[in-house]
Amino acid sequence: MDLHRDLEDLLAVPSFYKDANCKGTNQDDFFPDRGSSTVIAKQICSECKVRVECLEYAVERKERFGIWGGKSERERRAIRRERRNNEKKSK
Repeated sequence: MDLHRDLEDLLAVPSFYKDANCKGTNQDDFFPDRGSSTVIAKQICSECKVRVECLEYAVERKERFGIWGGKSERERRAIRRERRNNEKKSK
């Protein structure tokens, strides 16, 4: 385990971000207060060409906050749960 490398990976800007629709937008829309609307962020994501990469990035890293790839943290948790269940069924 290389703590420095892990920290570097954690702080790095994902490579897909340079092509993301959210780049340069109000990031508060993507990290709303609990109970606030996610409509603006999800609309921006729905038209983004790197939406799939963004979502996968957040799912793999177990990102706990914000809208990534058009999905909330709760929706990403459901994706991880479904993948675990599918993995168990295939064994």
